[in-house]
Amino acid sequence: MGVVLMSAQSAATQAASTPAASSAAGAGPLLDVFDRMGMTVALGDGVTVEDSTGRRYIDFYGGHAVASLGYGHQRLLDALTGQAQRLFFQSNAVDLEVRTRAAAALVRIAPKGLTKVFFVNSGAEANENALRIAFLVTRRPKVVAVSGAFHGRTAAAAAITDHHETWYAFPRMPFDVSWVPFDDVAALRAAVDRDTAAVIFEPVQGVAGARALSRNFVQAARAAATQAGALLILDEVQIGVGRSGHGFAADHYGVLPDVLTTAKGIAGGFPCGALLVGDALAAQLKKGQLGTTFGGGPLACALVEATLQAIEEDRVLERVRRVSKRILETCRVGPVEAIQGLGLLLGLKCTRPAKEVLAELRARGILAGSSHDPKVVRLLPPLVVEEEHVAQLAAALASLPRQAALENSR
Repeated sequence: MGVVLMSAQSAATQAASTPAASSAAGAGPLLDVFDRMGMTVALGDGVTVEDSTGRRYIDFYGGHAVASLGYGHQRLLDALTGQAQRLFFQSNAVDLEVRTRAAAALVRIAPKGLTKVFFVNSGAEANENALRIAFLVTRRPKVVAVSGAFHGRTAAAAAITDHHETWYAFPRMPFDVSWVPFDDVAALRAAVDRDTAAVIFEPVQGVAGARALSRNFVQAARAAATQAGALLILDEVQIGVGRSGHGFAADHYGVLPDVLTTAKGIAGGFPCGALLVGDALAAQLKKGQLGTTFGGGPLACALVEATLQAIEEDRVLERVRRVSKRILETCRVGPVEAIQGLGLLLGLKCTRPAKEVLAELRARGILAGSSHDPKVVRLLPPLVVEEEHVAQLAAALASLPRQAALENSR
């Protein structure tokens, strides 16, 4: 598929007219609580999506890092159809072979030493349960978190998400939180003490703009948690399951967390999350201390197994590393002055507002994501994206002005 490159003026005109045209599609019975791109997606195929007008886009947004194998992947379609015909649902009150297989597949790509899996429905739920484990086993009152974090929208996850004072109008914090500045090793060491139940962070902060913590910080956190008798929790909801170019980013950093959480692309687009722990921590947990109704259901587990098989058998991790390298080499053009992040969770730091760049990219047939940083465009494409798609992204970026038209006229 080719991308037609428009002038900056025509791109801005089309981008400006799109949201108004699509607002009706977002109206009706749904609560209007999301910022939307101003388009209606109707179809997906490979790494492209098609809107309701028939226009196609290369998807560097990936459904917010969820469409890990893109759209219409035959292995996923076969797994979903076959499992639905055999058994649509059963709860954790019964054993399921597909659940056991999915857990074993997840353990195979996880850091060595993480041997037990608890399936849930989302990243927020995985983080809630990870924190619950920390409080259960340590009996301590405090969590250490990192500024810029996003861990979810439920009560405990929101408490360790930056701007927690205003998240979701909860009347009070469920526990004490000590905040550490991003990548500040000295502050981290000072914050972790005998009251600390857990240290939790994203190795690469997605919502903050694909900010990667340094290896020094992550390894210092492992040492500080061990010394204090606290748990180290790595939130790999967004960067996990191959997106870093490794099974999990923990391997990139050379650390073994006590708990690792993941979700997003784990089932290729089907709602699913999981947390992993080692044998010693698992032995401290009792029946009834964790629970979920839909987590570990047969459809989700069939898709987890299929997704992980595809990542392994199709050599997806090698592709992620190769394509990430090509983005770093070729996409620092146009308004992009720097690129940050890891693997296929990357942030394009721009010389002008990201919302303008995103609109102009959409006008050129490319979707990408925003972030809390107003100057960062976030890339979270399917892991099956190819170098030819990167070439089209680079060409589109190169066609964009480095500064806004008003600034250029001064």
